[in-house]
Amino acid sequence: MRSRVLFARLAPLLACVGLLAVWQVAALTLNNDSFPTALDSIRAIPSILGDKEALINILASLRRMAIGFGTAVLVSIPLGLLMGRSRSVASFFNPLLMVIYPVPKAALMPIIMLWLGVGDLSKTLVIFLGVSLPVIYHSFEGAKAVEEKMLWSGAAMGLSAVERLVRIVLPAALPEILTGCRTGLVLALITMITSEMIARQSGAGNILFNALDMGQYDTVFAMIIIIGGMGIFLDAAFERMRERLVRWSEPQFDIPLSFS
Repeated sequence: MRSRVLFARLAPLLACVGLLAVWQVAALTLNNDSFPTALDSIRAIPSILGDKEALINILASLRRMAIGFGTAVLVSIPLGLLMGRSRSVASFFNPLLMVIYPVPKAALMPIIMLWLGVGDLSKTLVIFLGVSLPVIYHSFEGAKAVEEKMLWSGAAMGLSAVERLVRIVLPAALPEILTGCRTGLVLALITMITSEMIARQSGAGNILFNALDMGQYDTVFAMIIIIGGMGIFLDAAFERMRERLVRWSEPQFDIPLSFS
């Protein structure tokens, strides 16, 4: 049992080490200037993180991501819950969401830039759109799965429709909602970098693309590692928070199970 737990904890680290090893061997084999080795890319990371301007750009990216993600969550969860409990609301919004869903959010960036310029607002809006759809969908599915008996009991206790939505539907749908938020967090990082590579003023995506233009390939791959590290850290932190919030909904196996 302990060996399984230890392996589960070390598995992500071992996977990263294995990927870096394959990268190192492939780069040495190809011997191409545009494909630096893993070690050269890792050596470039301290110079990036030690540069004040680069840190300001990375923090600007995280600020846009936080605003876009937070705004999307605040808007999408209530909308998804209402769609899950009201056929009229679902009928009104479903056609609009079906039109927006298959469109890559980065493809909207040029149009949004024409309307709002190339500043923070256009990038934040793209992040908002990228995060909203999975959060709405999972909130909708979570609300739709709530048993009617629970709502009838709430109505019998004198709870209004809004109180039932907040005190019954929201807690019951929370595990599904947080799954959508976790997906949205990854999409927020992707759309953030993509938008900054299109509208190149500041941000991590701007650093990456400028380095590519100047042929600084070790910096390009170092930024990819940094962005990947940001994603891993944010996802792990969110998963830790999710586990604490919905621990009540997950089975606890205190006694070892035997299938013999």
